[in-house]
Parts: sequence; C-alpha cells; structure tokens
Amino acid sequence: MIISINPTNPQGRLLEKVVKILQDGGVIAYPTDTQYGLGCDLSQKKSIEKIYRLKHRNHKTPFSIICADLTHISEYALVSNFAYRTLKRLLPGPFTFVLPGTRLVPQIMLTKRHEVGLRVPNHSIAIGLVRLLGRPLINTSASAGHGQPVLSQAELIEDTFKGAVDAVIDGGAVPGEPSTLVSLIDDDPSILRQGLGVF
Repeated sequence: MIISINPTNPQGRLLEKVVKILQDGGVIAYPTDTQYGLGCDLSQKKSIEKIYRLKHRNHKTPFSIICADLTHISEYALVSNFAYRTLKRLLPGPFTFVLPGTRLVPQIMLTKRHEVGLRVPNHSIAIGLVRLLGRPLINTSASAGHGQPVLSQAELIEDTFKGAVDAVIDGGAVPGEPSTLVSLIDDDPSILRQGLGVF
C-alpha cells in the first residue's frame, strides 16, 4: 500500500494512519533527509526481526533509530556534555551518531559494546511519525540486502518487497545518499562512514 504524504506539510490524518500500522506491528518504508528507509516501532521485537530478514542482515550489525529531538535522544543514549554540544550543532541533519545505549534500547538493537546509532533527520514526515508514535523508529536503508541498490521511489520499493512491507510512504524525492556515521564514544569523534553530512 502506497500512501502519498506531503513532505513539507504532512497531513496529520495520514501520519495517524501510518502510526496505527506501526502500533499494530507493521513495517513501513519512509523518506528521510538522506534516503528512503525501512522501519518499525522500536518496541516491536517481531517487527525488528522481520526487517533483519528482509535485509538479509546479521544481528551483529544493528540498525539505527530515529528520535524526534535531543531530549528524546537522551532517553536512549548516554549523552556527555561534549556529545550534546556536537548533536546540538549538527542535528537535525544527515548524520547518524554512535553513543552508549540506555536500558530503553532493546538488546537486539545494541552492538556487543552496548552502543546505538541515533538519527534526527531534517525531514517532516520521519519526525512527525516519531512524535506521534511517542517512540523511536527503526532506520535502515530501503534495500533488499547488502550490496543491493537503495531504492528511492515508492513504486520500486512496493514492487521489491511485494507485500512484506505494510505501507510505503511516498514523500517525493530524497538525495539518495547515506547519512554520515560518526562515533562519539569516549568523546573521541571518528567518522565511520562519510555520507551526506559534513562533520
């Protein structure tokens, strides 16, 4: 099912429709400020498992999560003063930051060292969904697995996942590049993947 939502001024009733799908354990494809992503409600373990299967991904490489803002991030990650200043300067934007996770992050979403990747994209649809849901969304690129191209059109995503995804949000064009992945562990910034964001 493709749901067209205005990326500049998302229609509340359509966001609510998608949030209901998420609350019911659904998996969605949605736009961010970098790429289209696959996601689900962070509290739905079965849905997270389903995304691992769809992506043919090893559990040792957890997905990132999308938070609504810095306050929301501080519930799911341990944020030092240095990290806070860095996040405040660069978010919302095309970055994923790796920080120590809190107990609110399900084990399945943490690395062996209990770290988690967090995003606050500069995109009204993604942020609108997280705010309405009240919990983070899982975030991983909308591709059929490692080495597969990231899909950037709603129709292509719908065709590729053929009913395995409960809703595809058509939010128009996105840049089609990944976010820049930055570790802020021990207040020692290191770029793990150069993407759209300039650190």
